[in-house]
Amino acid sequence: MDCRIVTIPGDGIGPEIVREACKVLDKVAQVYGHFFHYKEVLMGGCSIDAFGVPLTEEALETARQSDAVLLGAVGGDVGNSRWYDVAPNLRPEAGLLAIRKGLNLFANIRPAYLYQELANACPLKKEIIGNGFDMVIMRELTGGLYFGERYTKEVDGVLQATDTLTYNETEIRRIAVKAFDIAMKRRKHVISVDKANVLDSSRLWRKVVEEVEKNYPEVKLEHMLVDNCAMQLVMNPGQFDVVLTENMFGDILSDEASMITGSIGMLSSASLNESKFGMYEPSHGSAPDIAGKDLANPIATILSAAMMLRYSFDLDKEADAIETAVQKVLTEGYRTTDILSEGCTKVGTAQMGDLIAERI
Repeated sequence: MDCRIVTIPGDGIGPEIVREACKVLDKVAQVYGHFFHYKEVLMGGCSIDAFGVPLTEEALETARQSDAVLLGAVGGDVGNSRWYDVAPNLRPEAGLLAIRKGLNLFANIRPAYLYQELANACPLKKEIIGNGFDMVIMRELTGGLYFGERYTKEVDGVLQATDTLTYNETEIRRIAVKAFDIAMKRRKHVISVDKANVLDSSRLWRKVVEEVEKNYPEVKLEHMLVDNCAMQLVMNPGQFDVVLTENMFGDILSDEASMITGSIGMLSSASLNESKFGMYEPSHGSAPDIAGKDLANPIATILSAAMMLRYSFDLDKEADAIETAVQKVLTEGYRTTDILSEGCTKVGTAQMGDLIAERI
């Protein structure tokens, strides 16, 4: 198979972790007889430095012409970076919002799985994690508060800021369908998370999700308020299979879920449109404090590349090979700094990539 992949290394540790993911993909191509053709574009702070904007139309069009996008991370230190002394639409993260919208990537899939080898890195007590957990957070990605009208104005001599949260039934229905489809391939259990006791948008969310449920009689649906869900994730994570939620709630809950896996450096993600096209990225940020020091954990990006093979290219066997290689490396005791525990062997970013590639 010939696959055209746009890579967006981005800022901070982004170039390092994308490099390791491509290293693993190249080994997959060698072993299984595929051809992965990469084209790199700029997004985020590096694009601001080069072009004055976080994402150019040319970069977006290049992404549109590809089969999938592999992203590292964008942004920098908000307190010190020159990238943030500008209007919000010119900051690095605006490029991320723009590419999601421009590629119609409305469905974000974030797995959260506890490797038994990392159980000691999980901040939860052993009696809470039990035999571990394996969940997928399905987050709506192009609507809600992050994309609503926003402005700041003076009212009666006082500055007032407004952010608007808007969803329509079509936006809700399409993400719900994706969640139920994934649940059918897993344990057939969807927990839809909202704030229906307060928000009109959540009451519509709940109504539409219940309509979609009627087409999936084998799937069990539960509703859960977002504040309760945040508590349940640290009280009983094993109860979750597919978590369906809106944009901001999903942003927060997926980061919480990532930390109970032992490290945010382990959490991959996929953002899909209505076809097989997707953008694949780790759930962590750009970590500018460790950039260039060979300290970053590339596993989340490598697992994101495995998701790309599975969801965009239907290469399930090859995706399994990457996931198995990651498991082998962890079982053999190799760890980057963020997941290091007593008795394990510390390795850097590049060596971790080498070890995983060698086991494909």
